[in-house]
Amino acid sequence: MQAILLSREEVARRAKQLYKNGIRQKIEVEENIGKMVIIDIETGDYEVDKTGLQVSRNLSNKHPNARLFVRFVVRT
Repeated sequence: MQAILLSREEVARRAKQLYKNGIRQKIEVEENIGKMVIIDIETGDYEVDKTGLQVSRNLSNKHPNARLFVRFVVRT
């Protein structure tokens, strides 16, 4: 299967939508503030980690060719 190329703007738009519509409510807790959330924009899977390195690998192993987006968890 050939991957569809997406612009950076489209990747960011999809990630922000996923974050706003479900991820935010689950992860914006005191223990996660300042950590990174890595979001697979195609599946909606995500993980939170201090550096993001291991969880990026985890998501990539689960979904080869995953399109990942990284953001810091902050209080909104």
